[in-house]
Amino acid sequence: MTGGHGGRAGFAGTAGAASASGPGAPPASVPRPGLPDRPDPGTAAAAADPGAPPLRVTWLPGLTPYEPAWRLQERLARARGAGRLPDLFLLLQHPPVYTVGRSGRDEEILLSPALRRQRGVEVFHIDRGGKVTYHGPGQLVGYGIVDLKGLPGGLKRYVHGLEDALVATLARFGIAAHREEGLVGVWVGREKIAAIGIRVSRGITWHGFALNVDPDLSYFGGIIPCGITDRGVTSMARLLGRAPDLAQVARVAAEELARVLGRRLEWAPGAGWLEAWAGGEEDPAGDGARPVPPADPARGGGPHPGPAGVPAGSAAGPRSRDGGPPGREATA
Repeated sequence: MTGGHGGRAGFAGTAGAASASGPGAPPASVPRPGLPDRPDPGTAAAAADPGAPPLRVTWLPGLTPYEPAWRLQERLARARGAGRLPDLFLLLQHPPVYTVGRSGRDEEILLSPALRRQRGVEVFHIDRGGKVTYHGPGQLVGYGIVDLKGLPGGLKRYVHGLEDALVATLARFGIAAHREEGLVGVWVGREKIAAIGIRVSRGITWHGFALNVDPDLSYFGGIIPCGITDRGVTSMARLLGRAPDLAQVARVAAEELARVLGRRLEWAPGAGWLEAWAGGEEDPAGDGARPVPPADPARGGGPHPGPAGVPAGSAAGPRSRDGGPPGREATA
């Protein structure tokens, strides 16, 4: 992957912000560097092209167990491929979990099974590109279900777009981040702050990014993160000296994702439309995905049963689910 650059144009070549109006707009105290401060919520919608395709973003509050979220992505990807849903992102947090991508090895998990059980860490072998990474509370995970056939540049450009959106998100919180030549993800100095791993099948993406807002970084010591041994891992909280509000980070990240993708941002109201959709309706939200902000995450609570009525899994050890149609990958 190419190194970081400033001022990269979005997929649609737009420089303006794509935003939902109403209470979901982020506060003006988080400006985009090099661009005017965010307009007040009443005028934010004018910054987006009303004719642009939507990017539906849903926040799942609390902690979403990994396996039901994985299964849900596969279902959403099939629906997106059939044209029943627009491009969308799920924003969420997971309980502690190590995921092993297609090029990862069990030896890259350094934490013993006994200590994993003690710390409540599950392990999943999954179908994205990349090696081993960690997800847990305090980390903003974004799963993109995006039709690459509608975006120029293909998979490589999509991955660069995710990196650009995360770099811009961090800049709005005062953190100077960048891409690294030959590596995937987002970096501050020689420390990784966001990982990216994608799977593509029939032109539709799933999996996505993980941005370290305020996770317990000690969990990364139990793995060789992304197979890289000579670099560290950091977080927004560590760099800022305080933990930013994760819901606010999610709002800003959604705006930057929509901008880079050249889409019109719409907040879908919580998990309600997902639950209805999983119950048999093709797209109960229709074009009525209301511009509402994501709820504050329940950092202290336990995992909820899982999105869209999918029962939570209970994997005590490594599990492999490598079936499905052939696809392409981008390493994490």
